Parts: sequence; C-alpha cells; structure tokens
Amino acid sequence: MRTRLRRLLLAFAVCASALVLPPATSWTQGVGSWVSVAAAGHPEVRAPRNAGEFMARETQAATLALRMAGTPYRWGGESPESGFDCSGLIRWAYRQVGIELPHNSQALYSVGQIVPRTRLRTGDLLFFSGLGHVGLYLGGGLMVHAPYSGKSVEVVELAATNYGRRLVGARRVVTS
Repeated sequence: MRTRLRRLLLAFAVCASALVLPPATSWTQGVGSWVSVAAAGHPEVRAPRNAGEFMARETQAATLALRMAGTPYRWGGESPESGFDCSGLIRWAYRQVGIELPHNSQALYSVGQIVPRTRLRTGDLLFFSGLGHVGLYLGGGLMVHAPYSGKSVEVVELAATNYGRRLVGARRVVTS
C-alpha cells in the first residue's frame, strides 16, 4: 500500500507541477529543482516550454485520468460511475477536455502523431505488445491505466513493471 500511495503522490506532483510552474526556457534552465522534487529521479520529465502549455489539454486529460485512480475496471466501461477499461479511461479523460477519441486501443493507435519513447510527455498514449492495452503517460516514467478485470485504475512506474518492457509505441493526441 505504501508503494501505491507513493506512486499516486508522485503522479499528482508531476501533474500539478505542470499546471502551476513558471515557464522554463529550456530543459537545463530553471528545471533542475522541479525535476528533483516532483520527478524523484526521473530525468525524462520535461518542463512546459511556454505558458500556453501549462493548461494544455493533454495535461488536463492526464490529471483527470489520474483522479480516477481506484475506480474499478469494467470491460467496455467509460465512466467513473460504471468503471473503466483501458481505452474507456483514455476516451473519458480526453472527452472531458473536448477531444473525442475511439473506444478501442487498436483504433487509438492511429490517432495523432507517433512519439519516440525518448520524447514522451504528459498526456501521451502508451501502447503495449499486441495493441490490446493502452495507458496515459503522466511524466516521470509513470502511467495511469485501467489494467484488467478485478483491478482498479492505477498508477504504475513503467521501468519497475512489465509494462516498460512491453511498450511498443506512443502517440500524441494534441500537438501544441
């Protein structure tokens, strides 16, 4: 339970930081303290490039999905009341910020632009071997997803789980 709580707190810190931090002009200028505090040793976290990105719809969608942690998994589900499956969580979060997406992980794989693993940012969609599962990148190597029947929406660290090894692609829904 402590590990789960720590992951949730870290994920909240990453998302909250993206909403309130002053703009940084580059990765090396003005970001070091943010990374050490919010990302706890995850150097791939990127600070927003300009003020317009602070409230980016991707970040809003990720924050909304993160708030659903603990909601039960339900195949075909796409609401907090009924529960979520993996693509239903993504669809619901993005719908809340005005973006309509398909409710199918394979269909989601054709949405937006391909993102290399080294350029992931909050709100990117993460796809896994077989394209049968999708999660939402939070930054700092963390993902929020609805795993499978009997589980609930959760935050996981990609590097510390099998998901990191099974990652086959990422897509960016909104290009800002």
